[in-house]
Amino acid sequence: MPTLADIRHAAAGLSGRIHRTPVITSSALDELFGASLALKAELFQKTGSFKVRGLLHKTLQLTGSERERGVITVSAGNAAGALAWAARDAGVPATVVMASTAVQAKVDAARAYGARVELVEGDLIAAYEAIRDERQLTGVHPFDDLDVITGHGSLGLELLDDAPQARTVLVPVGGGGLISGVALALKLSDPSVRIVGVEPESADVVSRSLAAGSPQKLPAARSLADGLAAPVCGTHTFGIIQQYVDELVRVGEDALLDATRLVMSRTKLALEPAAAAPFAALLEGKLRLTGPTAAVISGGNLDVSKLY
Repeated sequence: MPTLADIRHAAAGLSGRIHRTPVITSSALDELFGASLALKAELFQKTGSFKVRGLLHKTLQLTGSERERGVITVSAGNAAGALAWAARDAGVPATVVMASTAVQAKVDAARAYGARVELVEGDLIAAYEAIRDERQLTGVHPFDDLDVITGHGSLGLELLDDAPQARTVLVPVGGGGLISGVALALKLSDPSVRIVGVEPESADVVSRSLAAGSPQKLPAARSLADGLAAPVCGTHTFGIIQQYVDELVRVGEDALLDATRLVMSRTKLALEPAAAAPFAALLEGKLRLTGPTAAVISGGNLDVSKLY
């Protein structure tokens, strides 16, 4: 499991290569939810999402032979763009496996960064593993990788500096990579900080895994928040979430849509539904805030057709 020293080392390696994203506030949202909210705007990150933190850190850890073979990942879209960008920056060939139904803007972004995009039907993980093995590529898991998780921890360190007053941190949850890194960075620095994850009811593999006591796999995971529709819970992320995350709540599709519209209208941020998950939980009354709170706005690359 990554240590605080590991996360600080990763953050130092990322410094100057990625953006230090802003923390913004909204008096309208504060009044609506009865809390003092700080919004960590990762939609302004390189490639439009937090994913580049972990995937760039992973790319920087590759051996010479791993770089030469080229890398491959599987993604709904944000990890695809992030790995494509990181690999281009490092001079490493990249392949990304995406669903044929993926948001076209995310497919186009991965291609624009130089990746070979494989659009597939059916089981994405099985397709990813088959292509990886057939072409002898270096597999990079989009969330269940300790280097990826360590890189994501850099976001938690920034929150400690930029929103030190926050006693609760709300984090969107898909496969668990982001919340694992953030929770490690925060809890290892200040165990009193409350970490709350938010995932869609229709893609609640992490909640199901915690209830079962082991990582689970869903037969299907569909959500308006496609970035959170992970069909599996990772083994690394499961252990970290189980140990360091205080609470996990689930939100409905209507709330995700309403939250996206709400935050866009109050902040003018073009966030995608996955990034609005914390606000969906607040709209549904799933969370009680007891003090200053930070919410992670995890990504942009909005498909506006989903709002109508």
